[in-house]
Amino acid sequence: MTNERLVYVVDDDDSVRRSAAFMLRHAGFKVQPVGSGVAFLKLAKGAERGCVLLDVRMPEMDGLQVQQQMIKDGIDMPVVILTGHGDVEIAVQAMRAGAINFLEKPYEKEALIGAMEEAFSRLENSDLKEMAASEAKVRLACLTGREQDVLEGLMAGFPNKTIAYDLGISPRTVEIYRANMMEKLRVRSLAEALRIGFAAEGLEDLEGQDGRAE
Repeated sequence: MTNERLVYVVDDDDSVRRSAAFMLRHAGFKVQPVGSGVAFLKLAKGAERGCVLLDVRMPEMDGLQVQQQMIKDGIDMPVVILTGHGDVEIAVQAMRAGAINFLEKPYEKEALIGAMEEAFSRLENSDLKEMAASEAKVRLACLTGREQDVLEGLMAGFPNKTIAYDLGISPRTVEIYRANMMEKLRVRSLAEALRIGFAAEGLEDLEGQDGRAE
């Protein structure tokens, strides 16, 4: 694995760009800071392929709009989303659109490096997405019905209180189901659990299309 792994740090906040760039460079990554989503899209089409650390809340175009435009323009670079505290619903939308992970500000250096390492694993292994999809379905099979209900609520971007109301149980019970679900899926963060859920969901969509084609 080369040390010349390029990360585009896209954020309109200069202090955030400088902080992230500092941590990433010290971890051996090559960094290109970019001050806006619009500026990133202009340079990305003909730029060196890498991974993108993309802030959600930016003027002109927010992170979700940039991510959607990347898909339209065929810019195939793994994305890690940066969100503010409490922006889980936005993070869920980004992951449903294909983001690898999300980080809530302020984040620890270890979390940032881990997320970028994972992004480069996806970049360097084109078969990883398909492998992850089939594995995800197997892993979800170990969940109880209620644990799957809680995961589906989280995938919809709902907080624990809303999931509890919808299921007719207490928020504390939701927390217990959520903890059990994460333990069974062998994940340490909500982002990892969401990724498994979305991967399995995508596989089901493909299987459904195959069935209709027959």
